Amino acid sequence: MPSDHSAETASANTNLRIIAIVSSTFVSMLCIGMTLTVLPPWMHGALGFDAVTVGAVISLQFVATLLSRPFSSQMADRLGAKRVVLLGMMGCALNGALILLAALCVQWPVLSLLILILSRLALGISQGMIGTGSLSWGIGLVGPTLMSKVISWNGIAGFGALAIGAPLGAVLAQNLGVISVGLFIVLIGALALALAWRRPASPIVSGKRVPFARVFRVVAPYGGALALSSVGYGVIATFITLYYAEQQWDHAAWGLSAFGMAFITARVLFAGTVNRFGGYRVTLVCFTVELAGLLALWQASHPGVALLGAVLAGLGVSLIYPALGVVAVAKIAATSRSAALGAYSVFLDAAVGLTGPLAGFIANRAGYSSIFLFAALCSLAGFGLCAALYTISIKRRARAEREARLDSEVRAEAL
Repeated sequence: MPSDHSAETASANTNLRIIAIVSSTFVSMLCIGMTLTVLPPWMHGALGFDAVTVGAVISLQFVATLLSRPFSSQMADRLGAKRVVLLGMMGCALNGALILLAALCVQWPVLSLLILILSRLALGISQGMIGTGSLSWGIGLVGPTLMSKVISWNGIAGFGALAIGAPLGAVLAQNLGVISVGLFIVLIGALALALAWRRPASPIVSGKRVPFARVFRVVAPYGGALALSSVGYGVIATFITLYYAEQQWDHAAWGLSAFGMAFITARVLFAGTVNRFGGYRVTLVCFTVELAGLLALWQASHPGVALLGAVLAGLGVSLIYPALGVVAVAKIAATSRSAALGAYSVFLDAAVGLTGPLAGFIANRAGYSSIFLFAALCSLAGFGLCAALYTISIKRRARAEREARLDSEVRAEAL
C-alpha cells in the first residue's frame, strides 16, 4: 500500500509539472482564439478590407511562426526552453498592446492595418517560441518516456484556450470594443510571464547538435502529412466567422469553439490509442473523420450541420500531431529535441500560413463554402501520403525482421 501511495503521489506531481508548463501554451492560444474571432470581421466591417487582405493579415501570424521556428527551437536547445518561453510571453503582451493601438486608429484604416500587421508578426513569433519551448521544457522536466503525454496535454491546453478564447473575444468586442481585447491580452500575457518566471528550468542536454537541415529532412515525411491535415484547421480558424456571415447564421464563434472542444475531447478520451494501435493507424482514422467533417461544412445548409462538421473536423485533427510527432522526434538525438519539435511544427505553420491567402482567393471567386471542399481534398491527399508511409514502414520492419532472423540463424550454425 505505501508503494502504491508513493506511485500515485509521484504521478500526481508529474501531472502538475506538465500542467504548469503547458499553461504557457494555454495563454498564447487564448490570445490567438480571441484575435481569430474578433479581427477578421472587424477588419472587414470597420476597416473595409476584402477577404484576401483579411486572410493575408491573419495568416501573417502563422508565417511569422513558421520563419521563427528554426531559430527559436535551436535557441531552446542551446540556452534552455524556459528562456525561450519567457521571451514568447513578452511578445504575446506586445501583440495585445498593438491591437489596442490599432483600435484607437480605426479612423485611419491603412495605419490601423499596418499596426495589425505588426501585431500579427509579434504574436506569430511569440507562438513559435512558446509552442516549441513549452514542449521541450515539459519533456525535459518529466522525461522523454512521457513525450506523448506532454504533446497531448499541450494540445489540450492550446485548443481548450482556443475554444474559450473565441467566445470570450466576441463578448469583449461586442460589449466593450476591440480596445478591451487588446487590453485583456496585455494583462494576461504579463501575468503568464510572471508565473512562468518562477517555475524551474529543464536541464540543457549536452552533446553535439544535429544540423537543422538534417533534422528537417528526417521529419519531413511526417510533417508533410501533418501539413495536409492542418489545412482544415486553417480554413476553420480564419474563415468560419465570415462563412457564417455569408450564410446569415448567428453565433459564428461557437463553430470555432466546437472545433476546439471536439479536439480536446478526443485528446482526453483517445490519447492512449497512439501507444496501443500505433501512430500510422491512428492517423489514418483521424484523416477519415476530418474529411467527413470538412465535407459536411462544404455542403451545410443549416448551422447545425456546420456545427457537426466543425466537431468532426476537430475530432479528426486532434491526434494527428502527437501520433506522427512522437515517431518523428524519436528519430532525432535528445540534444536536438527542440529542433525536431520545431522542424515538425514548421509544416503546421506553413500549411496554415499559406491556407489563409489561398483560401481567401478561392472564397472571393466561389464563395466561402468552397474553401471547405479545398480543405477536404487536402485531407484526402494526407490520407494517401500517410497510407504510403505506413506501407513503407511495414516493409522496412519486415525486412529488418528477416535480416535479424537470418543473422540469428547464421550465428546458431557457427556455434
